[in-house]
Amino acid sequence: MSQFRIMSLGGWRVLALIATFVPAATVFDATVFDRAALAQGVVRDIQVEGNRRVEPETVRSYLQFNVGDAYDGGKVDGSLKALYGTGLFSDVNIDRDGGTVIIRVVENPVVNQVAFEGNSEVESDTLRTEVQTKERSVFTRARVQADVQRILDVYRRQGRFAASVEPKVIEIEQNRVNLVFEITEGGATKVKGITFTGNYAFSDSQLRDIISTTQSGWFDFLKGTSIYDPDRMSLDRELLRQYYLKNGYADATVVAANAELDADGSGFFVNFAIEEGQRYNFGAIAVENSLQGLNGQGLNAEILTEQGDIYNAADVDKTVEKLTLAAAEQGFAFARVRPRATPDPTSRTIGVVYAVDEGPRIYIERINVSGNERTKDHVIRREFRLAEGDAFNPMLVDRAKKRLSGLGFFKSVEVKRRPGSAEDRVVLDVELVEQSTGELSFGAGYSTSEGVIGDVSITERNLLGNGQFLRLKFAGSFERLQVDLSFTEPRFLDYNMSAGFDLFHKEIDQSEESGFSSRRTGGGVRLGFPLSENLWMQTGYGLDVSSIEIDTDGRNVNALVEEEIIRNGEQTITSAANSTLTYDKRNHPKNPTSGYYLQVGGEFAGLGGDVQYGRLSAEARGYYPITEKITFVGRAIAGHIEGWGDEDIRLNDLYFRGGETIRGFDRGGFGPRDTITGDSVGGQTYWATTAEVRFPFPFIPDEIGLGGAVFADAGSLFGANDLAKSLSGKKNSNGRDFLLEDDASVRSSVGGSILWNSPVGPLRMDFAKALTKEKYDEEQFFRFGASTKF
Repeated sequence: MSQFRIMSLGGWRVLALIATFVPAATVFDATVFDRAALAQGVVRDIQVEGNRRVEPETVRSYLQFNVGDAYDGGKVDGSLKALYGTGLFSDVNIDRDGGTVIIRVVENPVVNQVAFEGNSEVESDTLRTEVQTKERSVFTRARVQADVQRILDVYRRQGRFAASVEPKVIEIEQNRVNLVFEITEGGATKVKGITFTGNYAFSDSQLRDIISTTQSGWFDFLKGTSIYDPDRMSLDRELLRQYYLKNGYADATVVAANAELDADGSGFFVNFAIEEGQRYNFGAIAVENSLQGLNGQGLNAEILTEQGDIYNAADVDKTVEKLTLAAAEQGFAFARVRPRATPDPTSRTIGVVYAVDEGPRIYIERINVSGNERTKDHVIRREFRLAEGDAFNPMLVDRAKKRLSGLGFFKSVEVKRRPGSAEDRVVLDVELVEQSTGELSFGAGYSTSEGVIGDVSITERNLLGNGQFLRLKFAGSFERLQVDLSFTEPRFLDYNMSAGFDLFHKEIDQSEESGFSSRRTGGGVRLGFPLSENLWMQTGYGLDVSSIEIDTDGRNVNALVEEEIIRNGEQTITSAANSTLTYDKRNHPKNPTSGYYLQVGGEFAGLGGDVQYGRLSAEARGYYPITEKITFVGRAIAGHIEGWGDEDIRLNDLYFRGGETIRGFDRGGFGPRDTITGDSVGGQTYWATTAEVRFPFPFIPDEIGLGGAVFADAGSLFGANDLAKSLSGKKNSNGRDFLLEDDASVRSSVGGSILWNSPVGPLRMDFAKALTKEKYDEEQFFRFGASTKF
């Protein structure tokens, strides 16, 4: 007892007394160690408590201190954060008992099952791929909350902004849980209206045709583009910008794209704010070549931009690509073409100098493609004019990105560059977000010539991920039935040409105006390829079986139809080759206001079959903006068919024309006619011209889409077939009379139209008065037509 009392005195007295019982060195060492440990807080042991699945050594591995280290509060805090950061524990405490540090943990449970309830619009498998919490993974509340946001993002991409998600955790034995996401989907949030501000050059309706988002309408269940999607809005901003740059507005910007939810939360009103700037034409165009040995004169032939033309940024990009490829063909793989644009606001021109020099010697090591869950790799890679191992050219990469965006398969396209395995190597990462490429289209309307009309089509623009086009279409009215199946491979054999086939069946009742009905079934193959930037050629072959039936239901029988059936039979086989040449310089594919469109075509029948003829056709359309809102439209069309080898032209191969060609005339209302029955008998030659001025109605907002037009039409149809000419004034084989009237005189009309881009599609009402006609022609003052694609 005396020993412990003496120890409590401390100092040298303790050492003196103890020295009488034990060796001096031993007592000194032990006493110094105990005093230092207590003073500095040295960790002598680390114990782990509460762990069931996680090994103690795993816990210790996340600590920032070890046995023998001084106990440090900062390192203890860092160790707590590290243990929480593993996601393995819901609670962690670090305590000290003398020199022993005790780590007490509460492990997070393991997820036994992940389920979704209340979801009908989005498949559970789709949601399961989005969430990060998986079966047999460690449950953490932070990860679950992040998964809730991911699920909401999925629904917002589908326009369901009213969706809500409530996670429920069900605890089961062995520290496991079942996780259930209870989903209230809400209704789809549609785009109720799309407006534009600052647009003077193009109307709201024209710009709506450019963007991918559409306004909600009667047939929204057939499409998904009327559902609000912020990602699609970003795409629409770029589409608008590119459209303005293509049409001369080099300074145009889309300064804002705003979407406001209406008061009841049922829909968005979208507005695009545009600053157009002024319109430019191309100024002086030149090539500045700094590469010795490169034939600069040969490069001039590759230039698509011409002085005086409307400025087109797309043509500048295409010229850069063509010049780069032309230089590469001459052996300059690292040639770099940089367009240098010099705008002149005074003359409203932009001069362009294409500077050709040598770029950095960098090679493409690898091209990685990601995000294409459906589209196959080769469909994407073929849009690059570059391959792995080729010289890296940023201009060609940018053009490839634009081509990929133009396919319409992807919601977004990003091409990112990162360093390769060496300083002169680069890796390209192509990151894609796919979008739906299937479409169910529905058309409905009314026509004064055919009555109620309609069509339904199913289209897939990326068939099986191969980038192929397939369409099945059904169309009909009271007087017409048609079924078409069309397939197109846009890059046949990976060349810049398209190939495809068509199958069709068509039935037309012409008994009211021509005394017969016809039926045609067949198919064909075709091949198309570009001859220049805007010039396209298509050639093909077709084989079909056609027949005509005479109308005998309560009316006079047409003697000509009856005679043709007697002489040639009801059925005819046509085997024909065809070719078409198209040149398109319009500024808008659906509603142009400037530019022109030219097409000529030919068909040669007689490669087998029962008929022999040659057919030529041509069409020209021009658009000129009188003002920003008023457009002049001119059109000229013509066609001629001629038999060869002493073969006459069959009735169902002739031209029949009426109000669809010259307004003011009925269907089949002008041209050769049997004056006994009043039937149109068709002609071998026709032509027609149209001059029309289109304008919006004043004081009516553009978003209503109401406009008008005034027009003048002129044309003619003449040249009945040889059978009609020989039978005129005589009786046919059954004793029926036939009297032909056939005159090449000009028919003409003038009138006005009301045009309306209605919620169900474009409607048109024409009021026309025939000015010049023949006494046997049939007139029609009012013509109404409505057709739409949804």
